[in-house]
Amino acid sequence: MTQEELDALMSGDIEDIDIDETAKDEIEEIEEIADDSSPKGYSDDTSHHWPLPATEENKMVHQLDDVTKESEEKASEIFDIIEKISNDLMEKEQNVQKSIDVFSANIELFKKLSTKFPDVEAFKASLEQNKEALDSANSTLEILQNSGDSIMSVMDIMQYQDIHRQKIERVINVMRALSKYMNTLFEGKIDDDKRVSSAQHIVGDKHNDIASTDDIEALLEQFGS
Repeated sequence: MTQEELDALMSGDIEDIDIDETAKDEIEEIEEIADDSSPKGYSDDTSHHWPLPATEENKMVHQLDDVTKESEEKASEIFDIIEKISNDLMEKEQNVQKSIDVFSANIELFKKLSTKFPDVEAFKASLEQNKEALDSANSTLEILQNSGDSIMSVMDIMQYQDIHRQKIERVINVMRALSKYMNTLFEGKIDDDKRVSSAQHIVGDKHNDIASTDDIEALLEQFGS
């Protein structure tokens, strides 16, 4: 493909130039490859997203490593908060239980006093007040105990976060193993800096105007954007 043809291809003005059949076949082949290799969800509206540049933000393993690290840190923070809440609930349960013991003792006392002194209304009133206080304390204790059970359920559910982290780490390990395998598969005996440069012209070429490496990269980027 000549430089003129390449420029026209990149600018979209293919109809304005005369190109031979070989060049037409090359263009059609490139277009077919581009269409067939489009990722799922690729369209004219989303074409500017593909392909993503190989930056630190887009490297898949880097992102997964960040996810597992941040997830573990946040899970640890959540566990610390839950543990503090659980300890506070247990402390309040103990305090309420002490109040229940006091109310129960008062009820027994005022029962005896009310029986011995039936005409003293203060004993009867205090008896009723302690009964109401005892009922309220028992209700509060039940709520605290249920809250403690809920906290334990939350901690059990949070255990799945660790399972999810392990699954992601397994994916990372598989990806890294595949990456190492591919690198080994394409490994050569000769260092790249010692290789002979690729031939620019080969016997049988119909023209001498060729696209430079920068032109080819620009062309590929054009298809990607």
